[in-house]
Amino acid sequence: MNILTQDIKYLQGVGPRRAELLEKELGIKTVGDLITYYPYKYVDRSHVYKICEIDGNMPYVQLCGQILSIENIGEGKSKRMVAHFSDGTGIVDLVWFQGIKYAANAYSCHKPYLIFGKPNVFGGRINIAHPEIEDAPAEVRNMARTTGNLFEDDSDYAFAENNTGTASSATTLPNFRPFYNTSEKMKKGTINSAAMAKLTANMFKILTRPLDETLPPYMTERHHLISFDEAIRNIHYPTSADILRKAQLRLKFEELFYIQLNILRYARSRQLKYRGLLFTRIGDMFNGFYHNHLPFQLTGAQKRVIKEIHADMKSGRQMNRLLQGDVGSGKTLVALMCALIAVDNGCQACIMAPTEILAEQHVETIRNFLGDMPVRVELLTGTVKGKKREALLTDLINGEIKILVGTHAVIEDNVMFQHLGLVIIDEQHRFGVAQRAKLWMKNEVPPHVLVMTATPIPRTLAMTLYGDLDVSIIDELPPGRKPIKTVHMFDAHREKIYNLMRHELSLGRQIYIVYPLIQETEKMDMKDLEAGFVEISSAFPQCKVSKVHGKMKPAEKDAEMQRFASHETQILVSTTVIEVGVNVPNASVMIIENAERFGLSQLHQLRGRVGRGADQSYCVLVTKYKISEDTRKRIQIMVDSTDGFEIAEQDLKLRGPGDLEGTQQSGMAFDLKIANLAKDGQILTIARAAAQEVVDSDPNENNPVNAIIWRRLKELRKTNINWGAIS
Repeated sequence: MNILTQDIKYLQGVGPRRAELLEKELGIKTVGDLITYYPYKYVDRSHVYKICEIDGNMPYVQLCGQILSIENIGEGKSKRMVAHFSDGTGIVDLVWFQGIKYAANAYSCHKPYLIFGKPNVFGGRINIAHPEIEDAPAEVRNMARTTGNLFEDDSDYAFAENNTGTASSATTLPNFRPFYNTSEKMKKGTINSAAMAKLTANMFKILTRPLDETLPPYMTERHHLISFDEAIRNIHYPTSADILRKAQLRLKFEELFYIQLNILRYARSRQLKYRGLLFTRIGDMFNGFYHNHLPFQLTGAQKRVIKEIHADMKSGRQMNRLLQGDVGSGKTLVALMCALIAVDNGCQACIMAPTEILAEQHVETIRNFLGDMPVRVELLTGTVKGKKREALLTDLINGEIKILVGTHAVIEDNVMFQHLGLVIIDEQHRFGVAQRAKLWMKNEVPPHVLVMTATPIPRTLAMTLYGDLDVSIIDELPPGRKPIKTVHMFDAHREKIYNLMRHELSLGRQIYIVYPLIQETEKMDMKDLEAGFVEISSAFPQCKVSKVHGKMKPAEKDAEMQRFASHETQILVSTTVIEVGVNVPNASVMIIENAERFGLSQLHQLRGRVGRGADQSYCVLVTKYKISEDTRKRIQIMVDSTDGFEIAEQDLKLRGPGDLEGTQQSGMAFDLKIANLAKDGQILTIARAAAQEVVDSDPNENNPVNAIIWRRLKELRKTNINWGAIS
């Protein structure tokens, strides 16, 4: 039997109860699963301090000495056990608040111990609470002082109070001790970081044979990678900082390589399998619009993107392209011109938006662009019902409707087209993969697919989330737009904020105010919309104020939005429902209350609601005076930059890929165990190039030199669904 497939409950120290916890919390079912549950950091344990050298401001320290005496202090909940520990240069108190009975039985006076923990000062004496303790090896007792190097400190590596057995009898002293992430439920179930380290140590006791290699020799040699076996052993228990770096490089490269290989082989498979509709004609609709109805001169970026899209449409293969563009960069105009190419070639186009407001906005914008051109554009949402809906569906299947704009209602089974040639999906991360796939089935030959996003995606994230899509970027704003001025103000600056509002209102402009909450809560000290509505209405009695939030009925919400768009109201107080799809060029001020509660991407999206006209616009980020250093950095990034791509890169560095909006819904059929897309961009680029080379040189997956690769990919794939084909 392969040891890696052995049930984790049979590993020494696990058992049925812990096995259930490991599976539920971490998905660890087998020894092989535990192998790839990597530590998140390490502490250098090669240095032994003298007690006379330490103070309460130091991070973790390691001491060698003996317990002089033990006493119990206090009663009930305040009871604690204190052991007075000395190495001859001073005394520290070792303190236990929990697991007192176990500690009293486990440790003896006048016996040499090696202890590890965080020193604190209490009542003028240095103490270490819940230290990690083991018998001191002979070589450590006489160890000369060496330079210590603590990577990071962490309270999780405290002594595991519920561990069974006696203090371990160490014979060697590994330099680096691993730290493992554990959940609260695991800690309550006696599995903290120290306990996880014991389990991995037990795992390596039974892994007596080298682990099978997972990359071919030509690849490990070319990229100077250590073996898989050496990498796995040293990622858990590195013998030096240098070997740890080599282990990390090997495992990061491998993880990213197989993810990219999976993406790229699917992209190739799709290209071979799906022939595309041939849109070779640029006809009356496109030319008529371009020469007679174009509202403003296209930017160089818009022209380039339209050429890239048309090249796909006439290539004979199905287009699968991602169109990235910052807020206000003119993606809707590009989408319309591509739709007109489809119409010129006898096909229909469908634009799917995530909300009714955005779908309505698209219809209004497109109809305004087209003017009197003979191109019928209709809207289909959940609120279109009865005879109106029946007539619309009939006209759609007859081909009278050339461009259909809608919400997820367009993917319903009874919505059928005469000849659907182009699908445009706006803000695509808000749609599930299966939802988007339904649009493919609306035509015998799969339509061309253009995915649009106004949330700029960092390059490394785009290569991983959308690695099978060709990418076009609109990186210019239309001429005449002035950069939005962004300022940071504190709550106490309310009068300054009101003065700016009065000035802009006096010029006939309009204002957005966004709140993180609809109503006040006891748990959160934040501005709320309901109180803000009353406050603003009182402070600006001469103005009409609208309010919009997610709990309103769609019709009410749309009516309020319409009042603001038609200038009937001058101030709109709202939650983040206006983040996407509101276009009011006359609005010149965006005030975001409790801006510390929003991520960079969301702040940038909200800011993009203003600056849509030729007038100078402003974004005011309002926070409490006391904010964390991370929040201060986020706010400063917003103040310093209006470049969505730069902001997205910063957001990735600050928050990591797992926290960015959209990544959980984007068809990520994998979890990164060790690579970090914010930090490992260079490794990702090299791994992708290696994967591309394998796909290009071995398209039939039968070259013997790559046998290891294709076998390993098969093991790693979690599903047979062609995610790449339906992104």
